Amino acid sequence: MAARQRAAMRPLDVALVRLQTMAARGVQPTRMAREVEIIIGEWLGEVDADPADVKTRLDELHEQLASGVVDAEEQVSYVDPDEAAAVKQAGVTLAALVATRDAVERARDTL
Repeated sequence: MAARQRAAMRPLDVALVRLQTMAARGVQPTRMAREVEIIIGEWLGEVDADPADVKTRLDELHEQLASGVVDAEEQVSYVDPDEAAAVKQAGVTLAALVATRDAVERARDTL
């Protein structure tokens, strides 16, 4: 059942879930940026890949990630500063999302 659901998801949605999962696990920002490059390579490597469609996906991905960064910044402001582990986790997640957003922006500029 999960395979069918995954197959029905748009490539953009699959990428977002993949990146969000990584960010939630606390993956380092540089690894997040590399994952964006991998995703774009996969999109461009599709049999019927059209660079214009990939650019459209990147535009949508950037919009979603920019919104996620804003949400994460807001969440960071709610973290109790006395909870060191929570502060650290929130900061790592925010940094990962920012790196991901910036990597998508760079990729859009080069396509």
